[in-house]
Amino acid sequence: MNILVVDDLSFMRSIIRDILVAGGYRIAGEASDGRDCLEKYEEVRPDLVLLDIAMPRMDGLNCLRELKKRHPDSRVVMCSSLGDQERIIKAIQLGASDFVVKPFQKNRLLSAVKKALNRG
Repeated sequence: MNILVVDDLSFMRSIIRDILVAGGYRIAGEASDGRDCLEKYEEVRPDLVLLDIAMPRMDGLNCLRELKKRHPDSRVVMCSSLGDQERIIKAIQLGASDFVVKPFQKNRLLSAVKKALNRG
């Protein structure tokens, strides 16, 4: 399964990449904001997107909204240190499969990924 990792912080993308690769997943690509994510998605057509919320240019919620408009079957797990209830509810309403709060536990991230991939 190929996963697109989207986070504005390169060290966070690196942490996520390491966890996913160790869990047996392939990284389809990386993006540093919502606009890059939408472009990269068209290029690599990943099985899943791990999407941060707080990013420059286009945040994760707006990216999720646009991604779901273009690709209704896309699978997305939101990742953010902004784990407030309102954003979690909004992300799920917009079509996210799950929401992982940073700093996350390795097993929680892998569980969210597995759950999202198995639903489709």
